[in-house]
Amino acid sequence: MPRFNLSWLYICIAMTFIYLWITSEDSAVDRQLTYTEFKTLINKGYASKVVAFNDNTVDVYIKPEHVKEVFKDDYLKVGRSPSMNVKVGSIESLDKFLEEAQKEGHFTGEISYEQKSDMFGTIFWNIAPIIFFVGIWLFIMRRMSGGGAGGANPFTVGKSKAQVYDKDDQANRITFKDVAGQEGAKQEVQEIVEFLKQPQKYTELGGKIPKGALLVGPPGTGKTLLAKAVAGEANVPFFSMSGSDFVEMFVGVGASRVRDLFRQAKEKAPCIIFIDEIDAVGRARSKSPSMGGNDERESTLNQLLTEMDGFGTNSGVIILAATNRADILDKALLRAGRFDRQIHVDLPDLNERKAVFEVHLKPLKLDDTVDPDLLARQTPGFSGADIANVCNEAALIAARHKKNAVGKQDFLDAVDRIIGGLEKKTKVMTAHEKRTIAIHEAGHATLSWFLEHANPLIKVTIVPRGRALGAAWYLPEERQITTKEQMLDEMCATLGGRAAEELFTGHISTGAMNDLERVTKQSYGMIAYAGMSDKLPNLCYYNNEEYSFSKPYSDRTAELIDEEVKRMINKQYERAKTLLAEHKEGHNQLAQLLVEREVIFAEDVERIFGKRPWTSRSEEIMNKEEETKALASNDEETETPLLENKEA
Repeated sequence: MPRFNLSWLYICIAMTFIYLWITSEDSAVDRQLTYTEFKTLINKGYASKVVAFNDNTVDVYIKPEHVKEVFKDDYLKVGRSPSMNVKVGSIESLDKFLEEAQKEGHFTGEISYEQKSDMFGTIFWNIAPIIFFVGIWLFIMRRMSGGGAGGANPFTVGKSKAQVYDKDDQANRITFKDVAGQEGAKQEVQEIVEFLKQPQKYTELGGKIPKGALLVGPPGTGKTLLAKAVAGEANVPFFSMSGSDFVEMFVGVGASRVRDLFRQAKEKAPCIIFIDEIDAVGRARSKSPSMGGNDERESTLNQLLTEMDGFGTNSGVIILAATNRADILDKALLRAGRFDRQIHVDLPDLNERKAVFEVHLKPLKLDDTVDPDLLARQTPGFSGADIANVCNEAALIAARHKKNAVGKQDFLDAVDRIIGGLEKKTKVMTAHEKRTIAIHEAGHATLSWFLEHANPLIKVTIVPRGRALGAAWYLPEERQITTKEQMLDEMCATLGGRAAEELFTGHISTGAMNDLERVTKQSYGMIAYAGMSDKLPNLCYYNNEEYSFSKPYSDRTAELIDEEVKRMINKQYERAKTLLAEHKEGHNQLAQLLVEREVIFAEDVERIFGKRPWTSRSEEIMNKEEETKALASNDEETETPLLENKEA
């Protein structure tokens, strides 16, 4: 059957108007007369009927035997009732004239008086309001359904908005080769690919294909890209949808879209459904509905739970979902039989960052100074999205400086730009302020050099960046667990700036606000969550209840936590001042060097204090790689003469 279209309605209306116009009167020639000509027609006896209207117009109908005399050459074009029109001064004068003509025998026809009506105008004014209000209703419905100017039909508001990537779409196909790093996550999802490729391999032994997998990890780690790679490797249709696409202002729309999504997926099974940011609809349901519960969101979640593991079967449909807030998801969503497994997509480590850099460096025009190993070491804690941003920022910096290729320094500047912000060399500072900032940053550098577990220093600058007046760059170790001693050393190094200000200038400033915020949060976490307090050992007061309005400890315990935080911070602050007093001369030299050069590196600190007494794991890796490169270069030098001797 042909689809209904508004064009058919327009055609029907136009045909109706044409039919009414044709059947209204059968006069093909409509001739206008003067009043003198009208009198002549009446006196000659040519008129068969006179019709007068309320607007002082008169229609004169001609007798058939006189049509040829009146219309002359146009007599063949007249209809069955030919008429002519005339405008009179008044109906009273017309009555007098017609009465005289009847008395004299010139006019023997009929005289009638009618109310003139505009048929088309009547129809228009009856239909126009209806069309107007229907148009407004359609416009509002299209806007509310999220369509805007080219929005969706209001009758399809409950349809799924999922984007479908067909298996035949080779241009947009993504495989595991396009995903750098994340070897552990790829190994876990590889099993899902095998399920979709060879399901009989597992079902023959009585096993069941898992219903879904939840990708959990920080933002920018490649969860969405990994899900697309699973669909590309399995070569099956891929339905992509965001969690917020289910929820609308209309009641029941979210549940309807869930049903429609799974209906489409069953038709194209085997396939993959990917729901990005599932926490938008999968948030834990409130135990007290009166406290901020969203009925529409909860009904959407209930429908999703039913579709994933209800009475119906979803054979060949695997659900992948991604979130960075797995702790707030509903427990019913995470149980076995729905999301059978959780795949953790963590931040890339050193080797994975190198692989990610190699992927993003391919489209760039590079010079010989760029080393992916160095870039990977310089970006600890960066996600895949951050690394892509570094590469793009480096290309922009090189173009800004009108270079022909992107170099090592461009990448280092890009890292500094992303971490610290844009340099503000034009910011005006007095000599006293500059000296205070130099003493502050030198305090951080001095303590990080002499504390065993502090992060090794890379460079220090007093050039303002973003909101910071100075900054120090470190190379943090990538630890799986962190000990209390390591956290205390980091806290002491963070307090080194405030301690140096008090010790060497005699006053403190607001420049340490960020440092104090960090150590306060760190100390509260150590005491209240990690159980690292002497008076509150082995206790964790972490509470994950979203709608809980009370602390999980008493007021006396809260006072004790506050006292322990103060004691811990004050102890590390006194420790920082003691270490700075021991290395007072070196600190002063470092601060003076900062005032003169504004930027110093680890080599400058080593020249003042000597070699660092502690070697971190990152420094050991760097030293080993340098030794390996040196040995390789020595081997090449020794092999060359041997080859020459053999040739000789």
